[in-house]
Amino acid sequence: MSYDLVVKNGMIVDGSGGARYRGDVGVKDGKITKIGMIRGEAAEDTIDAEGHIVTPGFVDGHTHMDAQVFWDPLGSCSCYHGVTTTVMGNCGFTLAPCRESEADFVFRNLERAEDISRSAMLEGINWDWETYPEYMDAVDKMPKGINYAGYIGHSALRTYVMGERAFEEEANESDMEQMKSAVQEAVRAGAMGFSTSRSPSHLTSDDRFVASRIGSDEEVRDLVMAMGETGAGIFQLAMERGEMQKMMGVYRSLADLSKKSGRPVTFGSLSRKKYPGQWKALYDIIEEENQLGARIWTQVHSREINSILSFQTATPFDSWDIWKDFRKLPLNEQLGKLKSDASLKQKLIDIADRPYDGPEIVGAEARPPEWDMFYHMDKIRLPHPSIAQIGKERGITPAAAMIEVAIEDDLKAFFRQPLANENQDDALALMKHPRSNVTFSDSGAHVSQIMDSSLQTHLLSHWVREREALTLEEAVRMITYDTATNWGFHDRGLLREGMTADITVFDADKVEPCMPTVENDLPSGSKRLKQYADGMLATVVAGQTVLKEKKHTGALPGQLLRGPLARQ
Repeated sequence: MSYDLVVKNGMIVDGSGGARYRGDVGVKDGKITKIGMIRGEAAEDTIDAEGHIVTPGFVDGHTHMDAQVFWDPLGSCSCYHGVTTTVMGNCGFTLAPCRESEADFVFRNLERAEDISRSAMLEGINWDWETYPEYMDAVDKMPKGINYAGYIGHSALRTYVMGERAFEEEANESDMEQMKSAVQEAVRAGAMGFSTSRSPSHLTSDDRFVASRIGSDEEVRDLVMAMGETGAGIFQLAMERGEMQKMMGVYRSLADLSKKSGRPVTFGSLSRKKYPGQWKALYDIIEEENQLGARIWTQVHSREINSILSFQTATPFDSWDIWKDFRKLPLNEQLGKLKSDASLKQKLIDIADRPYDGPEIVGAEARPPEWDMFYHMDKIRLPHPSIAQIGKERGITPAAAMIEVAIEDDLKAFFRQPLANENQDDALALMKHPRSNVTFSDSGAHVSQIMDSSLQTHLLSHWVREREALTLEEAVRMITYDTATNWGFHDRGLLREGMTADITVFDADKVEPCMPTVENDLPSGSKRLKQYADGMLATVVAGQTVLKEKKHTGALPGQLLRGPLARQ
């Protein structure tokens, strides 16, 4: 037999959680046709995986690639970290349904809450859809390096039906009928389900809630029930926050909705310093309700959720007195003034050192630092020194220490500010919980504030190799089979004969994220954080090698993956 591709001499970790073994993988017509020893058969392409691990392609169930897919066929930065399949449209944020003439409504929902550049969207998107099925058709036609699936999002749906009223009013009966019909239409055409946001973090640029947050709990419930009538679809939401009693009620309500609609519910679960131990009690509710017929799983992260800050992107003080005007200067002028103008430098320090008495900052945006948990990200591996510690060692205030560290690196130094999962023991326990799914990269969003596309390579480097808290087999299953199964991608997530040949090949001794860089490579020259990974030999999608040693081969075999009703 001849093959299109043979991956030979590797150690196979097949995604099942079973023990690794040495073998070859033969691929023909995008499918795995043989796993074993392949000797002598012809192959158009060969990857020598000697000294490397061969796994299923990683699956990321929580991204925001909805706009990026139109200008970035590779799906960076997820693709650099072994991801071959992503689910976009999370948290109610989608580009459809929407008329091109009303695209501003969508931009309003996306540009602050998800930090997706309005100018990049204006320049980078060729708008040729209105309904969600038409949007899927547009994505289907785009050249793609990796695979995409998506939800229909509540905020776009609301503004499509209600226009400006979506940011101000509850939906009336006519609005609801139109929205329910659109949800059902989308799911039948292949949407993975329906998503919304109930999070207080999701605001527009003019400090209003995004459109989904104006909808009542009853509105959300009715839309999920409408989806349930189709017999398919996942309900995903960005969760609200609050004290224990409130959240227990929210969890019970979601469980009730899952049971009545017959549809699974998924949302992010984090450990927060503000609510210590809360997640454990809430998981008890999830377990109890799943035993009673609900279907709920959570999405968790492999590390702290961090804002990554620098003078190149944002600091916590950019809107403060004096800082505001100073930060409008070109970066080289800022550096020059910090080196030459001692009076200005001291004024900046004094302002940054003063206690913050303004409103609570929400979302991924930089917030006034707690200096003991504001770190100099001087390398990729943990630990990082806190700015408070650096200041103490130098005999200066924390704000002065931050500025001095920045100057020493020509204002290119990165600082890390944890937003959640501050306790890493909790992060590990969350990952290990049987109702958790390790997926939550937000790839495509927060592009100048957060870089979590490396969730998978961090898992493999930090938790498997450095901490030895998970076996390689356990970790691979978390980011392949478990994720693929929860989202219904039953033809991938395992290395088995007959499965789709999405394959990731890496060196277990070397795999790890690289330090991020700041690049102006979005449409209109908009800024983003970019991050590669070391130790990645190859990323294969549908039997074609898309990336080899960080470089694109030119292949674009990715597909739009539609939900079950569109496959019938």
